[in-house]
Amino acid sequence: MGQAPELTTDRLLLRRWRLADREPFAALNADPEVMAHFLAPLSRAQSDQMIARMEEAFDRQGFGLWAVEVRDTGELIGFVGLNEVGFDAHFTPAVEIGWRLARSAWGFGYATEAARAALAYGFDAIGLEEVVSFTTVGNTRSQAVMRRLGMTHEPADDFDHPHMPAGHPLRPHVLYRITAAQFARLW
Repeated sequence: MGQAPELTTDRLLLRRWRLADREPFAALNADPEVMAHFLAPLSRAQSDQMIARMEEAFDRQGFGLWAVEVRDTGELIGFVGLNEVGFDAHFTPAVEIGWRLARSAWGFGYATEAARAALAYGFDAIGLEEVVSFTTVGNTRSQAVMRRLGMTHEPADDFDHPHMPAGHPLRPHVLYRITAAQFARLW
């Protein structure tokens, strides 16, 4: 696969991961509020392993979860990007769009801005026909981003995430979708 390009928006740079990103990314992943919709915050070692997996995905897929920095300051604020869904479900195989931003970056529209650039890359450069996104039922902030991107939700698509323990309150997930044609009409 080819090298995924850097993507720029008015305020953000979506780029590959650097060694200097490890410390701020670990701090973001250790924040209980940021990680409220996951099983637990990540240790420094787990966070570093996640960066390694994200970089491997770029090399394998030609796209992935970009590090996101604010162009004016150079501050790393998290990740946004595309990834192949790594489990079996009624909607797989599929490519998902996902994000995780530091609490200090919430409320500025960064997730929507970066995700729109990632979707444009997925549809225009990669030629994807559809992209999905999913989160826990209670993650209303991420669901709002999905709606702002023009993604649609059908309750019949909701599912129990297979990587969450049976009976865990975070296991029920909502699924949103957007096609290339829908995206082209909106953006």
